[in-house]
Amino acid sequence: MNSEINKSLFIDGEWKEPIKKGKKGIVNPATEKVFCEIGYGGVDDALSAVDAAASAFESWSSTAGRERANILNRVADLLRERADHIAEILAAESGKPIPQAVGEVMFSAEYFQWFAEEIRRPYGQMIPSDAANKRHIAYSQPAGVALCLSPWNFPVSIQARKLAPALAAGCTVVSRASEVAPLSVIELYKCLQKAGIPKGVANLIQGPAAATTEAMMKHPAVRIVSFTGSTSVGRSLMHQAAEGILHLSLELGGNAPFIVFEDADIEKAVNGAMITKFRNNGQSCIGANRFYVQEKIYDKFAAAFADKIMKMKIGNPMEEKNIDLGPMVDSKGKNRIEKLVIEAEALGATYLVPKAKVPAEGYYVPPIIMENVPESAAFASEELFAPVAPLFRFTDENEVIKKANGSDMGLAAYVYTNDLARSYRVTEALKFGIIGLNNALPSVAYAPMGGVKQSGLGREGARMGLMEFMETKYVAAEF
Repeated sequence: MNSEINKSLFIDGEWKEPIKKGKKGIVNPATEKVFCEIGYGGVDDALSAVDAAASAFESWSSTAGRERANILNRVADLLRERADHIAEILAAESGKPIPQAVGEVMFSAEYFQWFAEEIRRPYGQMIPSDAANKRHIAYSQPAGVALCLSPWNFPVSIQARKLAPALAAGCTVVSRASEVAPLSVIELYKCLQKAGIPKGVANLIQGPAAATTEAMMKHPAVRIVSFTGSTSVGRSLMHQAAEGILHLSLELGGNAPFIVFEDADIEKAVNGAMITKFRNNGQSCIGANRFYVQEKIYDKFAAAFADKIMKMKIGNPMEEKNIDLGPMVDSKGKNRIEKLVIEAEALGATYLVPKAKVPAEGYYVPPIIMENVPESAAFASEELFAPVAPLFRFTDENEVIKKANGSDMGLAAYVYTNDLARSYRVTEALKFGIIGLNNALPSVAYAPMGGVKQSGLGREGARMGLMEFMETKYVAAEF
């Protein structure tokens, strides 16, 4: 799949080369080799994209909701039609197994379809008045130009869950794809173009994240920044947003606990653990990070978990079918996690399963679950973002709630129990924005997703996701 895409910027309805003709190589993490080059822009390109979005805002924001919905529905149809093609590109640039890549594209289509339906229901409110000659009305309007900044781990679906509500709301958009995995987002924008998105309404740039984002956030037309990524970058964006009083929607880091109580269905819990730990090669913000298993069933759970892990198939998603685990996205993540594992082992941690053999070429990390991990080890407390995790025993409910909440992060948590009363107590006590109760796949387009504490602000998906891109206007009338 060696190729060159010079016109990788979509600005004002046209595919363009960067103004300064820069290029960026895209690496296949399974081979560690560049397999594609794209045009790589800079600040001038980014500001040109914002100008285009600003010029298109008045027309798009006044376009009937039904007309906007028709375009979004066409995007959904095109994503489904092209799912296999886009998935192959996504697997090549990210290392994601092909079935998971297809699933991501299909999930992206759901966001466009759902928000196409939801935009017909941004109902206003007539507020009862204290006086017969007065009326009070509140309604929502599109907020302005939105920046949609997405990461590499789920490049299509995360961009979709920003783009779809922004466009549905009547905002115009500038998207920036991660420079690690931009090709699948280019394919998403091709679907937007074919669906008939008007000139300037949706724009895509490629370029250095910090410089382009800082410049765009200073543009007076930009009113919203929707970002998914690290907590450290989220903090930086908050500082930058203060100058222009910009609205921020942030989904940041996670450190998800996975709690299994003694009354749980162990088979279901093990299957859930496999999904939420190893999906996307362990690189998921809502992926399980810390496993807490009640003492009475610990050995049984650990044995069943180990058995599943040892049967995992590891390989290059572009060459082997039905793999369970591909490579990590780059050497930086691989090297970091290897150091954390070595440190934990030196502090007394032991392996639940032997290290699996992985391909010599590529950024592969074998699936690793460690026991007896001391709390002093970074492996026990940091977000790992890899197919590795510590496994802990616990004795009672209060103990595990305290441990689970003992993190600055609060994005996702998982609880497995068949005790109805316990399910209410624990899910209410956990300080996380998303909780999977006997459910390893909580993400759906029609439910609000987001974190608390240092895992972010705002919500994506559902009606709340639409309202992130709208402002409320209140009219007080007297007759």
